[in-house]
Amino acid sequence: MTEPDIRVLVVEDDPVAADAHALYVGRVPGFAVAGVCHSAAAARRELDRTPVDLLLLDLYLPDGHGLGLARALRAAGHPADVMVVTSARDLAVVRESVSLGVVQYVLKPFAFTTLRDRLLRYAEYRTAAAGEASGQDEVDRALSALRAPQPAALPKGLSAPTLERVTALLRAAADGLTAAALAEGAGISRITARRYLEHLVDTERAGRSPQYGQVGRPELHYRWLPTR
Repeated sequence: MTEPDIRVLVVEDDPVAADAHALYVGRVPGFAVAGVCHSAAAARRELDRTPVDLLLLDLYLPDGHGLGLARALRAAGHPADVMVVTSARDLAVVRESVSLGVVQYVLKPFAFTTLRDRLLRYAEYRTAAAGEASGQDEVDRALSALRAPQPAALPKGLSAPTLERVTALLRAAADGLTAAALAEGAGISRITARRYLEHLVDTERAGRSPQYGQVGRPELHYRWLPTR
């Protein structure tokens, strides 16, 4: 008998981001979207009538802070777990999230692969934490399932500081950038700029498309992918 899908309620005030997050959840095997809400009040109503295993919770909601919703759920004894998805980088907020039992804290912007990894780890944790532990090792294994992996090593020749600079420039360019424009802005060669841009494409944080000029071959144009 197959295990039922883990039911996820997406709570995100930005409709575009909410739809994107729901799409991401639907792409992960073993997970199903139970609903999408754009406020804490709507989430409470949905939780009253829909079985939910996990909240994918933004913290900046129009009618209150997301952790207020998490606190209310805990006080009411609601069994749903909470995975925070937010741009809030204040470590005091992270600590408060931990105190409320938040199982994962994912910073925006993120790629599909980042959310997929956290969801799969959560699924592993649910499986490992079922039943009764035979000893400390089994408890440790269950908890370790929630720990994020070490960041993947960058391809040879790429550096984290330069990648951060390239990422910041690309994100700030509403209309996107060519490798030549990025190279000028970042103070690197065009070939090096292309390598960083292609890395962002490979990790699903940027997209590319040909830009046609009046003469010559089209030049690739790179854009930061929104709501990631």
